[in-house]
Amino acid sequence: MAEKPKLHYFDARGRMESIRWLLAAVGVEFEEIHMKTREDLEKLRNDGSLMFQQVPMVEIDGMKLVQSRAILNYIANKYNLYGKDIKERALIDMYAEGMADLNEMILNNAFFELGEPEITIPQIKEKAKTRYFPAFEKVLKSHGQDYLVGNKLSKADILLVELLYHVEELDPSAIASFPLLQALKTRVSSLPTVKKFLQPGSQRKPPVDKKCIEEAKKIFF
Repeated sequence: MAEKPKLHYFDARGRMESIRWLLAAVGVEFEEIHMKTREDLEKLRNDGSLMFQQVPMVEIDGMKLVQSRAILNYIANKYNLYGKDIKERALIDMYAEGMADLNEMILNNAFFELGEPEITIPQIKEKAKTRYFPAFEKVLKSHGQDYLVGNKLSKADILLVELLYHVEELDPSAIASFPLLQALKTRVSSLPTVKKFLQPGSQRKPPVDKKCIEEAKKIFF
């Protein structure tokens, strides 16, 4: 039996959350090793586990992978969530990069404590509803299929649904004007593996709060 992937991060969403979503969606059980102190991070650095001295890091298939997008791409390739050819992979990557841009805004805002944030929550809501969500609604409308690429579930669909949930936490009406995004969210959320991940008590992490920020400060600053 293959060993469970080991996810090294602190006990919060951050850049590991999309990796959790992707593994959960393909039904892969994983183990989490939470860093709680600066010393935990330094131990990983000192034993050579972190190529660029940064987390997230995932131990999988005998490798210690870093850089979240590289990890996501490996999982997508391994579990057939990356399209059937180079053109489909290019579209999946393009869509995923757009999602990552918006997700990064949410992440940076959540962890910003001093001074004025580079982008505020009202700005995030506005960008989501006028730039990013219309673009994905247009993609779905253009081909009339159930999923973003090739009418087959891909990492782009899973990452988009993750993002929809995150934005709805900031604005419950965020996708009210996007019926195709609503349908995609329902479709992906109804998959047995995703439905399980969305249940209380799963390894899905809650929104960042003050406790998360304090824990992160102990580790990274």
